[in-house]
Amino acid sequence: MLNSLKTQILRSAYALSPFDLKGDGWFLTEPSDEIKISCVINFYGRLDLLGGILHSLASQEYSPAHLEVILVEDQGGTADGRNFCESFAGQLPIVYQPLDKNFGQMGYSRNFGLSLTRGEYVLFLDDDTVILQPDFLLKIEQAFCSNPQINALMPRGMASFAVWPGGYDFHDPHFLTSRCAAYRRSDLVEMGGFMSSFVGQEDVEGVIRFALLGKKSLALPEQVYYHPPLIISNLKKPAAVGISFSRLRGRYPTFFLWLVALNCSRHLLLLFSFKRHHREMGRFGLGFLIGFLKGWLQPETQTRYG
Repeated sequence: MLNSLKTQILRSAYALSPFDLKGDGWFLTEPSDEIKISCVINFYGRLDLLGGILHSLASQEYSPAHLEVILVEDQGGTADGRNFCESFAGQLPIVYQPLDKNFGQMGYSRNFGLSLTRGEYVLFLDDDTVILQPDFLLKIEQAFCSNPQINALMPRGMASFAVWPGGYDFHDPHFLTSRCAAYRRSDLVEMGGFMSSFVGQEDVEGVIRFALLGKKSLALPEQVYYHPPLIISNLKKPAAVGISFSRLRGRYPTFFLWLVALNCSRHLLLLFSFKRHHREMGRFGLGFLIGFLKGWLQPETQTRYG
């Protein structure tokens, strides 16, 4: 979640020039009294990694009657992907859906999965997220029930592998990242989900609107998930994210958008640090700024990466 100072700055900027805080999400289903948690996982290929998170969920001490696992496969889906997901149908309440269009846009893909949810709470997961605690889902539900004023929960992120000691420490371990974050579905309806045009880090943009709507999140330090650390092998992905943010032109006021862009690229000052994890953050900041400027100056620029 954004820290208090950043939140105050954003809210002050928003007060000067308010704008529509609604995302592009839509909802095709009505909530179910029976289902408590909807897990939404977006994937394409990497079935070995997907199997990890599905085995994690299948090992949970949680009633399948109160759970649904929505699996959205990019690129219109594949026979292998469908068969793999359906192979877990005996262990989990699986809902498999191929993405219908806007391939490669994670914002749209997240919204597509969100549109199918029926649970009171929505837990977004990445295909390479791993959960080892068997009571993880139960503790998510209990935390929401015990904190009715809280709109979202942030488990603690740790590195599933690292190429340097403490490689995940430079990230805030508690953030509303789609690799593992839980929301009340009603709040996602209110905020309109994500911006569909984003190819990545749609969750970062979503957190901005979440904060401006006055929503509250709670860190859960005892509930842990594992995810690969940030490694920037080239600038394609951060540049694509920068281009995605530039597409908010016309939806965000200009000065507000530039304020967000400067914050997202601030780590480029760490490019020449002696610490490798700082340099990774610096490369992301540099790529983001290059992409944002390119998207701003050339609005027709494509946002795909990989």
